[in-house]
Amino acid sequence: MLLYGAGGHAGVVAGIARDCGKIIKALFDDDLQKIAVAGTPVTGSYNTELFVNEPIVIAIGNNRIRRRISGQITHCFVSLIHPSALIDKTVTIGTGTVIVHGSIIQANSRIGNHVIVNTGATIDHDCEIADYVHIAPGAVLCGKVCIGESSLIGAGSCIAPNLVIGKNCIIGAGSIVTVNIPDSAVVRGNSSRVIRLNA
Repeated sequence: MLLYGAGGHAGVVAGIARDCGKIIKALFDDDLQKIAVAGTPVTGSYNTELFVNEPIVIAIGNNRIRRRISGQITHCFVSLIHPSALIDKTVTIGTGTVIVHGSIIQANSRIGNHVIVNTGATIDHDCEIADYVHIAPGAVLCGKVCIGESSLIGAGSCIAPNLVIGKNCIIGAGSIVTVNIPDSAVVRGNSSRVIRLNA
């Protein structure tokens, strides 16, 4: 398989690939100063003609960059799920998504394309996670939560049941969210206070 990205998140994704018995045949990054990730040499910039039959994962944590790059890829996307993740059989998972060590996804939840469910995150029943979302380490989504496209749910945050988080939101680390959040909001703290709206 192939990876696009050579930062810290790429090291995690490379480890998941290894634990799933995958061999990384090429690792692309636009930063030509990057040399290797988890012992795998960086091949260079993305090459549409290299290993054309191999699937690829975008191993970049930034939602907007991951979304932009996804439109430039001609290889087929594949998802990676670490063997330690606990995922109910009724869960649906889109393509290009990465489910990291120790995460839990409960019944009837739907996970979109190019989503990151990071280390130890918990997604309870009937949640809807749109494309390009990043659920950061240790975040907890209670039942029937909907997360809009390209939003970041910060590390250790908690989203109360039946809430809607809009598109392009940033929920700060450790936040406790108890109300619906509009598109492009930045939220921080245990009172779900909207700090600002992103441009």
